[in-house]
Amino acid sequence: MDLKNIFSQQENQGSKNPKESPLTSLEVDLQFYNDSIREVAIEIMVEAISTYPIFVAHQHTLSLGELILDKDELNTNWSIHASTLEEFVERGIIHPDKKGLFIKNYKKAHDFMCLFVVIPEGANFVFFPYTFTS
Repeated sequence: MDLKNIFSQQENQGSKNPKESPLTSLEVDLQFYNDSIREVAIEIMVEAISTYPIFVAHQHTLSLGELILDKDELNTNWSIHASTLEEFVERGIIHPDKKGLFIKNYKKAHDFMCLFVVIPEGANFVFFPYTFTS
């Protein structure tokens, strides 16, 4: 799922006074966090912790994965935790029977960050492309 698909779902929920989705600020923070998240993803794979790193994006307190980017310390809107497919299965977020389907849909971790975006309305997986600077 593309991040923009989540944006449009939030923006089109029929409010007479549409307010800016908090997810709009996520895209800004992801641009800022890009290199750090990619570095952690590569480290997770190189150290054989997991072939499937997952980053949890949230704005509230959450106990899933390990905090790597704190919104309060960095003066941003979103905090990021590093996790793995294995932790998601172990914690019951991804049902063991669905693990194969998740792996089939997982995008190349060197090109895309796999995000589990948690907002008050729910949570969803998003693959967001890394930006590469020359």
